[in-house]
Amino acid sequence: MTIQDYATYIAGLPRVLVAAAALFRDAAGRVLLVEPNYREGWALPGGTVESDAGETPRQGARRETLEETGLDVGLGPLLVVDWVPPGPVRDRPPLVAYLYDGGVLDTDQLKSIRLQEEELLSWRLVEPADLAEHLSGSLGRRVAVALDVLARGGGPAELEDGHRVG
Repeated sequence: MTIQDYATYIAGLPRVLVAAAALFRDAAGRVLLVEPNYREGWALPGGTVESDAGETPRQGARRETLEETGLDVGLGPLLVVDWVPPGPVRDRPPLVAYLYDGGVLDTDQLKSIRLQEEELLSWRLVEPADLAEHLSGSLGRRVAVALDVLARGGGPAELEDGHRVG
């Protein structure tokens, strides 16, 4: 196989989006959510990994968190990796979503949150019992599993569309 043949082969492989986010809590255990202005509902701080630029999922989660909230926090362990099948919206390709432990934010960190106005409308802290009202589909399931991983300890959970596998 020539270099050109290999390049053609690579260019023809299926595409997968990679996203990464951080799960932040406050001292009371509430979860930090952000409200995007480009779609309905709530989300976690995070976004698309710039893998073409050599960015890792952990780096992407930290960069996106800083851009969106102004928080520059070293992330803890990986809690969940989730394979989300292709979506009907804009023919989205499959997504691999990484979710890291952002830790517990203190009062000063919460007061320092500065939203990226180009993408976000607001933020709030939500009780774990109320997360299903704010996070739908695989994201809601992913966060519930991540909270379970934090509560029980252990390694990261493998998910498919927000459901445990393996």
